[in-house]
Amino acid sequence: MHPAPSLILFTVLSGAGFGLLVWLGLGLRAPTGFAAFILFGLGYGLAGAGLIAAAFHLGHPERALKAFTQWRSSWLSREAVLAAATLAVMAPHAASSVFAATPLPVFGWLGAVLALVTIFATAMIYAQIKAVPRWHHWSTPPVFLFAALAGGAALAGQAMLALWLMLGLAVAMIVHWMAGDAQFASAGSTTGTATGLGKLGSVRLLEPPHSGQNYLLREMVHVVGRKHATKLRLIALGAGAVLPALLLLFPAGYMVIALALIAHIFGMLAQRWLFFAEAEHVVGLYYGKR
Repeated sequence: MHPAPSLILFTVLSGAGFGLLVWLGLGLRAPTGFAAFILFGLGYGLAGAGLIAAAFHLGHPERALKAFTQWRSSWLSREAVLAAATLAVMAPHAASSVFAATPLPVFGWLGAVLALVTIFATAMIYAQIKAVPRWHHWSTPPVFLFAALAGGAALAGQAMLALWLMLGLAVAMIVHWMAGDAQFASAGSTTGTATGLGKLGSVRLLEPPHSGQNYLLREMVHVVGRKHATKLRLIALGAGAVLPALLLLFPAGYMVIALALIAHIFGMLAQRWLFFAEAEHVVGLYYGKR
């Protein structure tokens, strides 16, 4: 699928923001005063920036409020509702920590749970799409959860926790890639099933349905070379998880954590670009793109 910059920024930035809010809500880091203002502001800012980027991905951003109305059937709508609920529930805990130097743990705990479920809902937007076999697998949510929690722990200055979560993220990415490479074949989708003519024998395309570009080819079909995919996987794995984990082995000063966080964000941008670019939509079978 076409790797839209807005979706890449949304998933990386909002994930880190909500991951930070998870740890702040649980009290792993309990700042007050100006420190609370900086950390909660960072969490809200990253989460908000990601949601704004997602809104601009819509064909009509002015209709973004409609995303809240389909929560019974749509994971995208559930994510929007959960994100708004997280920011609202966490607000008393954040405000009291900043202005009264008195955290409100109950609101923090509830906000942390909602933030965690929001991250899961973001992952499920993609994992529930049967038409993209690479995503439609149990290994998709762990990548989102580990990435968000690892980045959030680094933002919260929790070096040792971030280190273990980075290692978990490395394993999650490897498992996701290995499982994803076999998903299209195991899903059983072929040109025969796509056209409904498979029962008549082997089906091959005489010519594509369209002679020019169209929306489906532009948005749903994106081909990335295996050589480039391998390089990007190594960059994502190395910069997004392994290098940050190695850096966090050193005495945890702010400079070390900052370098680990920069590497992690860079690696996750590469991972998310590849996440979309490698996703093969079954509609590509109509165009001979498989």
